[in-house]
Amino acid sequence: METQKIAQVVSWLDATFRPDLQEDYDNAGFLLGDSQEPCRGVLVALDLTPAVVDEAIALGANLIVTHHPFIFSGLKRITDRTEAGRTAISLVRHGIAVYAAHTNLDNLPWGVNGALCEKLGLGDCRILSPLGADTGAGMVGTLPSPMPVDAFLLKVKEVLGVPTLRTSDFTIHDSEPAIHKVALCGGSGSHFIADALAAGADLYLTADIKYHDFQRAEGRIILVDAGHYETEQFAKEIISRRISEKFSNFACRISSQQESIVRYI
Repeated sequence: METQKIAQVVSWLDATFRPDLQEDYDNAGFLLGDSQEPCRGVLVALDLTPAVVDEAIALGANLIVTHHPFIFSGLKRITDRTEAGRTAISLVRHGIAVYAAHTNLDNLPWGVNGALCEKLGLGDCRILSPLGADTGAGMVGTLPSPMPVDAFLLKVKEVLGVPTLRTSDFTIHDSEPAIHKVALCGGSGSHFIADALAAGADLYLTADIKYHDFQRAEGRIILVDAGHYETEQFAKEIISRRISEKFSNFACRISSQQESIVRYI
């Protein structure tokens, strides 16, 4: 069976996850490693943490593919005095390469937001804030039939595995509104509230909504903050599935050491 070099895997990752679609502030793509080394295994995670690196070492995987870039705003020092520095040293010491598919994966129709639509049972889905013909941020779709707010919010909690949600006040309506059209954006999506309103969505699901952003609902839309990790968690499935479908000469696993850094108590 032919051995694939990391460079060949990275080339395929670039063609599949399209780093050219990332936002200007992002740092997706091949971030660290020797591209001429043979790929001996891939580990997929949402974030690159010391526990994920240790897991890759134990598994013998020498390529970690994450959603969030390990090097984002830049590392000014790489020493053993910081967690980021120790992680980078460990990666280099053990010959582990790193790749990230971040906002480019968000901007693909089958990416993070497409997966959210599928998990929530939305149909007739389209891009919420288009970049081109079939790419852009967020998605908007419709439920097969309208649902009461409480029922839909319970479904969101079950699908995402989150114990609690933050929502705008929907009791200001004369009667409990029915949810039919849903807009969503995995991760931090407050800047697309206006797009969700323009799309005529009954509810907008995202994460990291600030206090004053909830005021932008103005009784016209229900805003739901379901957590950053929780709304992006399916990125791991997407990345792992695509790699496993393409490459059969090395194992691709989803990290068992990955969980949200936020605790609900």
